[in-house]
This record gives sequence, C-alpha cells and structure tokens, in this order.
Amino acid sequence: MGDKNRKRGRKPKNSDASTTAVPQTLDTTATDDVVVDPASDNDRRPRLRGRPKKHSKLSPDKPEKRSISSSGPAVENGSVELALVSGNGVTLGFSGDGVPGGAVERVVPAMDAVVKVFCTHTEPNFSLPWQRKRQYSSSSSGFVIGGRRVLTNAHSVEHYTQVKLKKRGSDTKYLATVLAIGTECDIAMLTVNDDEFWEGISPVDFGELPALQDAVTVVGYPIGGDTISVTSGVVSRIEILSYVHGSTELLGLQIDAAINSGNSGGPAFNDKGKCVGIAFQSLKHEDAENIGYVIPTPVIMHFILDYEKNRAYTGFPILGVEWQKMENPDLRTAMGMKSHQKGVRIRRIDPTAPESEVLKPSDIILSFDAVDIANDGTVPFRHGERIGFSYLVSQKYTGDNAAIKVLRENEILSFNIKLSSHRKLIPSHNKGKHPSYYIIAGFVFTSVSVPYLRSEYGKEYEYEAPVKLLDKLMHSMPQSPDEQLVVVSQVLVADINIGYEEIVNTQVLAFNGKPVKNLKSLATMVENCDDEFLKFDLDYHQIVVLRTKTAKAATVDILTTHCIPSPMSDDLKPGI
Repeated sequence: MGDKNRKRGRKPKNSDASTTAVPQTLDTTATDDVVVDPASDNDRRPRLRGRPKKHSKLSPDKPEKRSISSSGPAVENGSVELALVSGNGVTLGFSGDGVPGGAVERVVPAMDAVVKVFCTHTEPNFSLPWQRKRQYSSSSSGFVIGGRRVLTNAHSVEHYTQVKLKKRGSDTKYLATVLAIGTECDIAMLTVNDDEFWEGISPVDFGELPALQDAVTVVGYPIGGDTISVTSGVVSRIEILSYVHGSTELLGLQIDAAINSGNSGGPAFNDKGKCVGIAFQSLKHEDAENIGYVIPTPVIMHFILDYEKNRAYTGFPILGVEWQKMENPDLRTAMGMKSHQKGVRIRRIDPTAPESEVLKPSDIILSFDAVDIANDGTVPFRHGERIGFSYLVSQKYTGDNAAIKVLRENEILSFNIKLSSHRKLIPSHNKGKHPSYYIIAGFVFTSVSVPYLRSEYGKEYEYEAPVKLLDKLMHSMPQSPDEQLVVVSQVLVADINIGYEEIVNTQVLAFNGKPVKNLKSLATMVENCDDEFLKFDLDYHQIVVLRTKTAKAATVDILTTHCIPSPMSDDLKPGI
C-alpha cells in the first residue's frame, strides 16, 4: 500500500542504512591567553612578533591549557584573541528537535539587550617600557543590565583606548565609558551617555545557578557573520575553574554549546529566558570538542554588588595560605586529629596577609564560616555535589570577616579573620598601569610580571623563561606589600658598559650593599648615591661596577641615541 502511494522520484534509502554524523573539527592547538590571529576574511594583518603558532600535539609533560574566547572575531586591524577559539562558523537560530513546531521549543527573550562591542586597544610594550605597541581593534559581545549599564568580558576591553557599542539591527556605534574592570573574574562594566542608545532596550534578568543537564542558550556576535547568533547546549559540569585571563580560580559552568571567537561577553540564557552566565573561554585540546565555559551568576552578582558598594572593583578575597590534603590516616594521627575530625593542613602563610597574624604553619583548618571542610579540601555544594572550600572564600568581599576554626597541638581554636585580596611577588596583571622602568648607564631595570615574561619569552614563557624566575613565579611570596622582583631587562650598548652586554633578565639583589626592595627604592638609591662607584649585586653571583659620575653623564647620551624621553617612568619620579 505504501509503495502504491509513494510519489515518483528518487528511490528511498534503505531503512537499515547507517548514517554517520561528521562533527566539525576544532583547532587543536594549545594556546596561552594572548595570541594574535586573524579572525575574519577581512583581516589580513600579519601576526604580531613572537613565537610562531605551533600545531604539534601537546607533549605529555605539558599540562593542557584553557584558552579564552577572543575579545573579537570579525576583528578589524588585527584583532587580539586572548586565547584562540576555533572559528568553525556559527549556528544561527534556536535549538530544539530540528523541526518547526517540535516538542522542544526554546524562546530567548531580551535578544535586543545583546550588543556588539567594538574596542581599540593599545598595549604597553613591556620589553621597551617607554613605548607602546601599535593599536589594534577587536569586537566581542555584551548585554544590557539594569541601571543603564552593559556587561562584557574584561579581556574584551583590556588596554582600551576607545570602546563603542552597537545595538542589534542598528547602524550606529555609540561611544561607551568603562566603569569597572574585574581582571580576576574577567568581567567589565560599561555605560553609554547618549540617551538614544537606551531607547527600546529592556535589561536582562538574572536567574539562579543552573543544575547539571539544564539547557542553556549562548547569544552573541561570533565569527562567521555580522548578525546575532544563537547556539545551544546543556550544563555539563559545575566546579571551581581556572580563569585564564585573571589567573584565578572561581566558580564556573562548563557547557557543550559552541563558544567561538566573538562570543566573549555574551549572555547565556536558561529556558525561562533568564541570564545564568557570561560566555568567556573555551577549552582548546585535540581530545576535546565543544567545551565552553560560562561565568555563573554568583560571580557576576559579586562583581556588580562590589561595584555598587564601593563605586569601584575591589576584587575577590582569598585565604592567604597554602594547604595540604589530610587524606592519609597516618598523617591525621600524627597531627593529633581524632577519627571524627576532618580538615586540611596549612603549609605556608602569606606574610603580607592578615591571616599571618593568627594562623601558623601546620594548623589544621577544620571549618570556614561554620562549614566543615573535608580532608580533600571540599565542602558540600547543593544536593549530591561537593566543591573546593575556596568557593566559600570567593563569596566574601574584600574587608569582610570570616570565622575560621583550626586544630593546633590537639587544641581547637577559633579566629575571626579579616579577608583581603592577594598580592603575588610576580603579579599576573598590571591592571591597566604602565610598566615601570629605570635606566642608568644603559642598564634598563624593570619589575617582573607575567605580561613582561610573556613579552620576553612568548606564550610558552612557562617553559622558556629562566628557571629561577619561574621558581619565584610559582612559589615565592612577597615579604612586604610593596616588594617587587627587579631585574636588569637588557643593556643598551655603550662604551661605559663594555663587558656587561650579555646580562639579560637577571635579578638585582642589592645596590652598594643594601637590599633592593623594589624598583623605586633602587632608583632612589642610585639617584642619591655620592659614592665613587655604583655596585649592583646580581643573581648568579654577578656584580656590576660603574663609576658614578661617568655613569650619570653617559646616561644622557644613551637616552638621546635611543630616543628615550626619560631615564625613569613617571611613577618613579620624586614626589609621585
């Protein structure tokens, strides 16, 4: 009967013929968080100087790296991807069962609240700190919230010189003002002074933290076109994630919706049309496909309330300790723990943290704000889930107090600790500040930061930089709030520094017998030195000796030769 009613034409395929879906392939290159790569057909600017992009497989001894979705695909003038995300095109439309009127229909409201962010960046030149790099442009996504404000990613507007926003369906770009940049949580807040921009826009509403397998829809302006794009997926994991841009660990959502270059800063909606997060990074690995990450609402609300409370971003506090798991029963017994007691052991305490005044190494942290900590460092998190106890700390604000219970020499002690943000000896970011420098007799002194290491050694700086600098990056703690790691960045060749030309990125330990605390203290000591010689004690037991009068006189000629406007950055000048 069915054969008689079948229309003429091509014979149907056999019902038992198997069909194989061909997945889109992602770029499997492991990347760090600052890479310049063309992101559109219109972009033909060559890659910025640095190490060539490697396409070899990750070696077993190198950890996999997460990469941040670009602050701008469809990028103009050489957009920066703060970690590459494959541009495999975008999926336009809504998800469901693929059939109009299907059983699953998802409606995304407040689509008009999603805007396209255009940013012009001018990065500092950390290797030549008296200069800036050539400007470039990028585009990303953002969305409107209450109070005439717009949220996007921090890496989308990093080192900005101009930011413009364009509404959906509009041909006008509006100048935006950056209100706050949260480097750690990778969120930035913008506003527009032009009243016309806010006409016809309804802000998005925030929803609760989704559960596993909840559907999410990511909306933004990724590569592959100029109009708005929608991709869908589900929440596949909720845990403490590494935020690549901020070099921090905060709560994050893992989803299987495609997050491509340009999705950065776009909202992720649930089935009810509520915003449950901000798209911000993707995992780039040869064994992974469609793994994207979303900043969840608890982190977003922390950023917003922090700004509303302080009229500025103050950051996420952390507990300034390094701790060890207590899963070994012999270790617990040796530390005096009873069978019902659980916790983690303090290995080291940051000397600059308020916790150093009350906590001691080998204390066992039993609870934080009355929440018991397990031997693996986790705490209960919703039904049937556990999460690292740093989540409890991240819910606090800088300056808040926290109740900590510890076990010390078989005695349980309780402390009320004031939390603060953490400062590293080698900071992960300069947070918009210009790099500092000081020049004497052709010796260029500067302080070390992660952007500086990346500028000197490329995106693989974790493997290419000197071992001693990497050791300090990973393990050293500052002994005072203003301590810096000062190095001789390079030597500008001149007659006075003959024999010292090969000194590069070597730490300065002391000047004329006095320890070097930071770059400003070094500049002050050199400028005020009346001794016959300038003597610098360097790492690796090297010394540099220069005659004082000759060195200061030669500095003027060296600055003129290299077109350097000043022997020191503005922040090092007296009275500043």
